[in-house]
Amino acid sequence: MVDLEGTTGEHAPALEFAVLGPVRARQGERELPPGSPQQRALLAALLLRRGRIATAQELVDALWGEEPPQQAVAALRTYASRLRKSFAPRTDVLVSQFGGYALRLGPRDRLDLDRVGELTTAAEKTLAAGNLVEAHGLYGQALELWDGEALGGVPGPEAEMQRTKLADRRLALLEQRLDVGLQAGMHAESVSELTALTTAHPLRERLRELLMLALYRSGRQAEALAVYADARRLLIEELGVEPRAELADLQNRILNADASLNHVQEPSTTAAPQVRPAQLPAAVSDFTGRAAFVAELGAQLATAGGRVMAVSAVAGIGGVGKTTLAVQVAHAAREDFPDGQLYVDLQGAGSAPADPGAVLGSFLRALGAADSAIPEGLAERAALYRSLLDGRRVLTLLDNARDAAQVRHLLPGTAGCATLITSRARMVDLAGAHLVDLDVMSPEEALTLFTRIVGPERVGAERQAAMDVVAACGFLPLAIRIAASRLAARRTWTVSVLARKLSDERRRLDELQAGDQAVKATFELGYGQLEGEQARAFRLLGLADGPDISVHAAAALLDRDPETAESLLESLVDTSLLESAAPGRYRFHDLVRLFARACAERDEQPPAEREAALGRLLDFYLATASGVYSWERPAERTVAHFAPTTHPGLRFDRHTAAFDWLFAEADCLLSCVRRAAERGSQRHAVDLLVATQDLAESGAFSRQYEQATRKVLEAAQAAGDRLVEGRARMLLSHGHSVAGRFEEADSEAERALLLGDAAGDIVTRCHALNDRGIIAFYQERYADAERFLTEALTAFREDGNRPSEASLLSNLSRVHLDTGRLRSAVSLAEEAHAIHREVGSTLRLANADYALGLALARSDRHGEALGQFTRALAFFEENRQRLWVGMTLFRLAETYLDTGEPAEAAGLAERALAELRDIGGPWRRANVLTALGRALEGTGQTVRARACWEQALDAFEKLGSQRATEVRNLLAATTV
Repeated sequence: MVDLEGTTGEHAPALEFAVLGPVRARQGERELPPGSPQQRALLAALLLRRGRIATAQELVDALWGEEPPQQAVAALRTYASRLRKSFAPRTDVLVSQFGGYALRLGPRDRLDLDRVGELTTAAEKTLAAGNLVEAHGLYGQALELWDGEALGGVPGPEAEMQRTKLADRRLALLEQRLDVGLQAGMHAESVSELTALTTAHPLRERLRELLMLALYRSGRQAEALAVYADARRLLIEELGVEPRAELADLQNRILNADASLNHVQEPSTTAAPQVRPAQLPAAVSDFTGRAAFVAELGAQLATAGGRVMAVSAVAGIGGVGKTTLAVQVAHAAREDFPDGQLYVDLQGAGSAPADPGAVLGSFLRALGAADSAIPEGLAERAALYRSLLDGRRVLTLLDNARDAAQVRHLLPGTAGCATLITSRARMVDLAGAHLVDLDVMSPEEALTLFTRIVGPERVGAERQAAMDVVAACGFLPLAIRIAASRLAARRTWTVSVLARKLSDERRRLDELQAGDQAVKATFELGYGQLEGEQARAFRLLGLADGPDISVHAAAALLDRDPETAESLLESLVDTSLLESAAPGRYRFHDLVRLFARACAERDEQPPAEREAALGRLLDFYLATASGVYSWERPAERTVAHFAPTTHPGLRFDRHTAAFDWLFAEADCLLSCVRRAAERGSQRHAVDLLVATQDLAESGAFSRQYEQATRKVLEAAQAAGDRLVEGRARMLLSHGHSVAGRFEEADSEAERALLLGDAAGDIVTRCHALNDRGIIAFYQERYADAERFLTEALTAFREDGNRPSEASLLSNLSRVHLDTGRLRSAVSLAEEAHAIHREVGSTLRLANADYALGLALARSDRHGEALGQFTRALAFFEENRQRLWVGMTLFRLAETYLDTGEPAEAAGLAERALAELRDIGGPWRRANVLTALGRALEGTGQTVRARACWEQALDAFEKLGSQRATEVRNLLAATTV
């Protein structure tokens, strides 16, 4: 391309232009000078003409309209000259021709508006192909290119016109993205955005339709109908017209509960963007035989496109190759299930089978659901799981199931999906399942497998000895693999040596039959070849519960440094007796774990060694968890009252790393607690629970945490240990309070207090008093609340516990607020905040920000309050504190209501509802609904506001809360 007035600049960096925000230009890494407003207006006018020549008069009109300056054309030339210079050496870009100008961009140059077009086209094609999630993401990428108001700060009538057009385009893209999101089941998380958009664009009927549908699918039918009523009233008042036919039709369909509206079966749940899980374990490269079974199962999976879901259950003894076969078949069928494959080891052969609820939680996360969207109950999780799979083609492999009861809630239940199950039990009571009984390998298949691992040269020379080996292994694939791996790792052995060892060391191997004993015999062979340190590590690792184990935890268990432990673990991986679950994490096959534990009971002498190993593991977890607790709560005295530990525990250099460890180890920690309770180590177990209380408040592990606490409580009661029982009841009380079960919480706290006093336990006394005060506050028993909190404050001060003293001051501030003592409330909150800053608190400082924000907001210091809440929210989100994220969003909504910004408040209240949907209980949700109703009323959505208040009133009345009066008054004062 030749420039009429300059050089081509072929090797200069590409130019990038932006008009979807402030008008900007970049050349490579260099930001070009923006120039005067009129110069930016000229650049924008030329960019939006897409290379067409604009006459001087057109540009004068674009920049100045009907009243241009006297020297407008001369000024135009000056701006053009400055633009050309700014592009140097790319002076070919600005073309002057026939008295006009044009921008001619090269193939490497970019304009953000062109990128929007490319992404929109790609989204439309993807949508036409049926991929809703990808289309949703592409629309989102297009919208992210807007950086505020388009053509920001650019003067002139043409810029104003283009701004309006670009704003309309953005709004249309928003509607399209939201529409696709609702088709994909993302209804609950869309409500907040749609509420804000309908408030900003109240006459845009398409947005009203989308909001009605999102609310209806979220189980909020009354609000959905209220949206229609508000829209109709506004359209008649403002435009004198009835709603368009589509909006009226949707109202009728909602009134009639039209089943076709329910894209997702469980409308009260929050679906997440569809993702494609690919969880299948790797298929083995030396898969051998089983051709008939592969064909049979493959044909069964092919029926998944019919009217019912395909279910196949493969049964057989341990080690017969059920998992290997199922994984092979699943990989072969992947193309038939383009929406993904799920996998879980249900650990049915072990003493602690996987909990279906926990499995569903894992599956829901793999399908894209956020933790905040995952309900607590098993039935609710199963319903959401089926909903997310509706209309998709997903293959699920449920490996090592205990029985049919364990898998029933894990079945998708819709056509297009398929499930493969492996189990030792034959699932005759699993309705509709295609049953396959897997026997041992044929001698030929067994020999082929053995040959592929050992090598044809070694086996070919000793075929009969090889056949003796696989026969001694009972033709079990797992046994053959371990025996072959032993031989492959020892080049000096012949096949005959291995055969003789099997015969010599197992006198009855010639009588070996297919069954668990055969597997055990093979494990014995592998175990017998381990060196002393390896054998000890193998035995002791089998004692640990939990799905896997980290290198550092294993090092504590084995009483070795992490480097030595890792070498031992890797050497066991090489023997096929241990698996590497992920970098730095290891796990046993469930049968090998049982065998390792049996070896520990048989060979680890004296028995005290086993207890010592488990004690070291518990010590490691308690020491590390205490460090995490202290990191978030420096100077906190609670850890000083924990049982002493000998292990130093891990140390972290930042709080995010500490929290990452806590959540990554959650399953192992809670498994260790349960095992410790069974072993009589309930003191360490309960202290580990106290140290990991953040897991209970996260929502993700609340149920498992409560189960572990109850296990410790049972052990303490059996042992007559009042101190441990008191602490366990203290933790249960806190869990009930978080869940909004205040009666149960107060009962447990009262019993904990009695036990703590009897045992002389300052930890239980302090925390139980605090809990009773908080519960009394929630129940609006303010005198009781102040009495309990004052007693707790005294107890914490006697213990020298400064951070907890500060937390009590924050709690007392709340009581003073609700009893009209604003000045003292602010003073108490500021004192608490100062203490937390003094001791270097992090998480507790966020709680202090929250409490101070409340006091400031009630004192009409709204700007300061917003700052406190915003800081608290960022920290709560970073540390996955869902309860406090939801409550802080609620407080922000209240503050924006007080500052006369109901539209902003409505969006925040909706976000709070999403966070608190299955955590926090009905009392907190009712408070948020009350605020949402006030926000909606402030934006003119009176009917929907009343729908929110009616829900809040119902909850408050059931709880016997005095706040029901406030809501009744709101309803009485509002007319429709």
